Amino acid sequence: MLQTPYYLIDKARLLPNMEKIAWLREHSGAKALLALKCFATWDLFDFMADYMDGSTSSSLFELKLGREKFPGETHAYSVAWAPHEIDDVLANSDKVIFNTVGQLARYADVSAGHVRGLRVNPGVSTSSFDLADPARPYSRLGEHDPANIEPLADLISGFMFHNNCENDDFDRFAAMLDGIEQRFGHLIRQMDWISLGGGIHFTGDGYPLDRLADRLKRFADTNGVQVYLEPGEAAITRSTTLELTVLDTLYNGKNLAIVDSSVEAHMLDLLIYRQEARMTPNEGPEEWMICGKSCLAGDIFGTFRFAQALKPGDRVSIDDAAGYTMVKKNWFNGVQMPAIAVRELDGTTRVVREFSYAEFVAALS
Repeated sequence: MLQTPYYLIDKARLLPNMEKIAWLREHSGAKALLALKCFATWDLFDFMADYMDGSTSSSLFELKLGREKFPGETHAYSVAWAPHEIDDVLANSDKVIFNTVGQLARYADVSAGHVRGLRVNPGVSTSSFDLADPARPYSRLGEHDPANIEPLADLISGFMFHNNCENDDFDRFAAMLDGIEQRFGHLIRQMDWISLGGGIHFTGDGYPLDRLADRLKRFADTNGVQVYLEPGEAAITRSTTLELTVLDTLYNGKNLAIVDSSVEAHMLDLLIYRQEARMTPNEGPEEWMICGKSCLAGDIFGTFRFAQALKPGDRVSIDDAAGYTMVKKNWFNGVQMPAIAVRELDGTTRVVREFSYAEFVAALS
C-alpha cells in the first residue's frame, strides 16, 4: 500500500467531467481549454486532451508547460508580461492575450503577426469571495471601458471575458452574457473569437447543459465568433482525494485526530477562503476534528462524523483535492509533500510522482 500522504486522481471520477465537456463542445460549437492555474498535473493531460482543445495559462511557466505537455491550442495570458518574457511567450503560444491596452500597445510591434487578444472586465461577477472576485472594486484584471478599447481594436482579433467564479446558476450566467453583449457588442462583432473564461460550474449535478449549449451557440452565431471556455474546477471537480493516516489522537473539549498532512501545505485554499474540507461519507455517532501536523494552530481540515472512534493508523480520505490545491502545495514546516497517484479506468493504481528530502532542500536555496 502506498505510503500516505498522497493525492489520488481517479480517472473513473474524472471521466464524467470530460464527457460533459465533450458534449458541450459538440452541441455548442465552443472550444474548451484547460485552465492550468487550477490544475496542472500533466500526467493526465494526454487523457484530458481527448475531450478538450488545449490549455490556457496565467504565466510564462504555465504557458510552456501547456505547449510541451497538452496537445492542441496553447493560449497565453498574464496579468502583466515582463519585457524579458515576451519573446518566449510568443514562441510558445497560438494566441497571446494582454491584460490592458497599455501592455497591448507596448508589445504591439514585437507581437505583430501573432494572434492577439485583450482581457475585458464587464464589472459584474458571481463570486461571494472578494478575494477571488475579478470584478471587485478597483480591479486590475482587464479593461473596463469600451472607449479605451476601441482605438486599439484593430490590433486584436479576440477578447477574453473572465468574470464568473464558481457560478452554478445558468440564469445568472445568461443574464451576465446578455449584459456583455449590450455593452461590448459593437466591439465583439469586430472580433474572430471570444473567450468566456472559466468559473462556470457546468459539470455540476443538475446543471442545464442543453440550455448552456444553446446560449453559447446563439452568442457565437449572432456575433460571428468562435467561442472558447476555460474550465478549471469544472474539469476536475470531485476527481481527486487526499489520502491521509491518523498519527495521534487526543481530547481537548473535542475529539482531535492529527494526520500526516497539513492544510497550510497541502490544501491551502481551505485556509485562504476559511472553508472546511469535504469528506464522504460524513456520518456516524463519532465526531472528530481532523488536524494537520504543522505548527500552525489553525491547521484544521474540519470536523467530521465517523462510524467508529479514530485511532492511530486509521486512514482518512479528503474529497475535492485537485482544483487550486495541487498547484498550491508547498513545503511549509518541511511536512512531507504528498505523492501523486492515478487510479486507471481498470481500477489499477500507479504512482506518478514522489517527493524527496532533496527536493525540499532544492526548493529553498
